[in-house]
Amino acid sequence: MRVASAVAAGLGLAGLLAGGAVAAPGPAEPPKLPSSALGWGRCPADQKELNEAGAQCAKVTVPLDHADPGGRTIRIAISRIKARSPERRGILLSNPGGPGGTGLAHTLALRPALEDVADRYDLIGFDPRFLGESTPLTCGAAPRPVPPGPTTTPRADFDASVRAARDTARRCQEHGGNADLLPHASTRNVARDMDAIRAALGERKLSYYGVSYGADLGAVYTQLFPRRADRVVLDSSTDPAATQYELFQRSGAPAEAALDGQVRDDVRALLRRAEQRPIPVKGQRLNAPLLRMIFKQLVQHEENDPQLKSVAADLKKAAAGEEVEPGPALAGLLELLASPELESSMTGGAIFMCGDGGWPAGGWPKNPETYWQNMQRSRAAQPVFGPYVNGMIAPCAFWRGEPREPGTRIGNDVPVLLLQARHDNNVPYEGALALHRRLTGSRLLTADIRAHGVYGRGNDGLTPVPCADRAVNTYLRDGKLPAADLTCPKPEAAR
Repeated sequence: MRVASAVAAGLGLAGLLAGGAVAAPGPAEPPKLPSSALGWGRCPADQKELNEAGAQCAKVTVPLDHADPGGRTIRIAISRIKARSPERRGILLSNPGGPGGTGLAHTLALRPALEDVADRYDLIGFDPRFLGESTPLTCGAAPRPVPPGPTTTPRADFDASVRAARDTARRCQEHGGNADLLPHASTRNVARDMDAIRAALGERKLSYYGVSYGADLGAVYTQLFPRRADRVVLDSSTDPAATQYELFQRSGAPAEAALDGQVRDDVRALLRRAEQRPIPVKGQRLNAPLLRMIFKQLVQHEENDPQLKSVAADLKKAAAGEEVEPGPALAGLLELLASPELESSMTGGAIFMCGDGGWPAGGWPKNPETYWQNMQRSRAAQPVFGPYVNGMIAPCAFWRGEPREPGTRIGNDVPVLLLQARHDNNVPYEGALALHRRLTGSRLLTADIRAHGVYGRGNDGLTPVPCADRAVNTYLRDGKLPAADLTCPKPEAAR
């Protein structure tokens, strides 16, 4: 299941481009950087897959502020697996989404789907600035969450989420030297860092694959550096004109539509119970917001429907007072939600969401009552997910200061291959149509499935979409976009 990345992406807030605010395209050329040889060596010890694959790692020095190339610098961690084909094309970078996802090993993870195309590129992974090995930024230790009591109310749960968001904003902005770094945490700066990586590697252009937030990052790169973009694939993107909060809200209706029949009735009954009395499972009490988060992740992929039914069945027994030993699906989710890695990823997501558009232009209401009222209004049409997508208040609502620059207005004719699942309920299909209209040189490949992420699904144990994989590989191998937009039918195994 692609659950971890989605939960880590700001509590399911994956694939968000800085919307609302606009700016003219940036320079086609990157700023002049200090020339220095890259010190290639073994990758960090925890990057077992990279080291086993024979990758090398290095760090690229980039300006903290790209408008001040002679000022303070930070270091971006990169990995490289060299091309093996005599028909080497260049370099291929990638980003796995988030925001907040690290990507040092992500391009390597694409190699099974890339097949022979992998040999034609130097596969370059990188951790975005302030994440992973790239001058990491932390927000200090989060306070131990207060577990839900035996009884609660929707308002009490909401007020607890407001306190948590306010505390995250405070910790991030007051911890260590963060005040100097946070203003430079933005998608535009990650795109500039990508171009600095290209320059450090001595390449004239770069090719790129990005999924979810990584797709939006790729769109920003094409806007800032159109002449440096070679073969670009953007998988599961968003409407570049929408605010982050609007994008989150829009995911409610398609998620609601993914629940059918008995499982819908079971989920609604569980939520009604949890809004009054959290459900005890293995010494934990699961309140309604936590259940909605779990169910939101499970409805993203059709292949997860058996896990969704299993989780609902376990929770029904627990709600009836039975001692439940969670099945693999629920046990895995509970372990993930309690992991320190998730907390770190969610903090990284907040840093970039707020840096891109946490101020009024980013669409995050400042008044908590706005979220509460939207939650309550949404219940009639979206009783399961409406309160989640309308009421999940981000730390950005409490972020102090002003953005250093506005967001990016997308509009160019760079050749791009867009992929989107028609029934994506994380970043809905209409967003890809909106981006397609703005990227006039693009082709849109639609997969007739419910999923988030179309390319290389077999890598995650999901049903692959062969015609999508072929289209991506043909484009990366030969530079040939489909002659027109196309639709891939649902794979036979998923019917």
